[in-house]
Amino acid sequence: MKTHLYLLLLAAGISAAPQMSSMAELLAELLTLLQQMCKVMTKDIQNLRIETPDNIDDVNCMSTIFKGTEQLKNNPAMKKFSAFFRNFERLKQWLMPNLAKEGKCDTEARSTTVFIKKLMTFIRKVLRTTRV
Repeated sequence: MKTHLYLLLLAAGISAAPQMSSMAELLAELLTLLQQMCKVMTKDIQNLRIETPDNIDDVNCMSTIFKGTEQLKNNPAMKKFSAFFRNFERLKQWLMPNLAKEGKCDTEARSTTVFIKKLMTFIRKVLRTTRV
């Protein structure tokens, strides 16, 4: 599945070649905002449980990542990170046309911190493929 995710992201990158530098900037900004989010999370948001993919490289898990991010967005403590969620929506729109029909995704309800770390890994992988 790791190869499938890479090919999907590569296809997304090829179809958006003129927008690559702006997408790379967007991804870098998303990573910065996620790091800030991790630093200022309150106890109540840390106790939130979010369905998190066991394998972030599994292309079948992209919608799980999107749903988890939406769950995070709907938490009142995350209002100050509205810029992150707006930018993530742009990334989501960029990736959606290249998604095939998803299969089974193995998930587990995990802490917000674990979800955010997996989300950071996912964004880094997308960033690497935009530079290919």
